Amino acid sequence: MAKQEPINFEQSFSQLEALVHKLESGELSLEDSLKSFEQGVSLVRSCQTALSEAEQRVRILMQEGDGLATRDFDVQS
Repeated sequence: MAKQEPINFEQSFSQLEALVHKLESGELSLEDSLKSFEQGVSLVRSCQTALSEAEQRVRILMQEGDGLATRDFDVQS
């Protein structure tokens, strides 16, 4: 059996949004709702992992000398 390549954050988030819309529609059976909810929990965990890894990468890139320099992220409107 071939190993599946993990989907990226954007794909996970998009699938999660689609699941939320399906659940909010109220048209799913209880069993289908539970399956969708389980899949959603898995997708949320996948997204959280991806975000944590990205945050760690940013922290590593921002290291200065022997210490870690943290700065506020400046969002420009």
